[in-house]
Amino acid sequence: MKRSILIFALIVMGTITGCTDPKKQYGVEQGVSLQTRKQQVWAVAPAINLSGQDYVDPILQADIVYQQLQQVRGLTIVPVNRVAEVYSSLRIDRVQSEEQANLVCELLGCDALMVPTITAYDPYNPPKLGAALQLFLKAGGAARPANVDPRELSRQARGTDTALPANPGFVQVVGMFDAANGSVRESLADYARGRSDPMGPLGQKEYLVNMDRYAGFVYQSLIIDLLKSERLRR
Repeated sequence: MKRSILIFALIVMGTITGCTDPKKQYGVEQGVSLQTRKQQVWAVAPAINLSGQDYVDPILQADIVYQQLQQVRGLTIVPVNRVAEVYSSLRIDRVQSEEQANLVCELLGCDALMVPTITAYDPYNPPKLGAALQLFLKAGGAARPANVDPRELSRQARGTDTALPANPGFVQVVGMFDAANGSVRESLADYARGRSDPMGPLGQKEYLVNMDRYAGFVYQSLIIDLLKSERLRR
């Protein structure tokens, strides 16, 4: 009798174990790297808001770009607040020429300045985000001035509103990401696979209801396109 009960218990336990779903596992996110001979230092400037939406936070958007760039192998990233401090010392709120961007790079001791721009912003599901990333490359041979005169730097920084040259010293990528489009949702699913909790209540859907997370996907997509530029492979 005892033996029969034991066999029956083992059968029941085996059935329960067999019916239990295995715990879902995290995916693996795509690795991103800058294909250069040496480690580079990039700075991230406060974003420029051209979306027409007053509630867009330029510092927050720039911080999201900063977080995405930190994941790129081969790069060291200067925080947004450091760039904001230099802007304040120069009495500017954005760079308006390559000369200004080069001056900021000299003062920060970095190789390039990243300037994000938001062109469209709709946080409601399905979210939409239009953005551009402009990377100003420090002019070759430039050196940080030994003695800095704030008045002179301010005068130089306010220099001009003229158009940029035909062969500019910057790299730019632009994109419009509308989650109502199937191709965007497919790319978003690939991005979220290694970054969302598979056991969470929302899973990958969190990226459709959390605009900051969606922005991270957009900026990473633009960064990947930016790194394909031949001008950065040196």
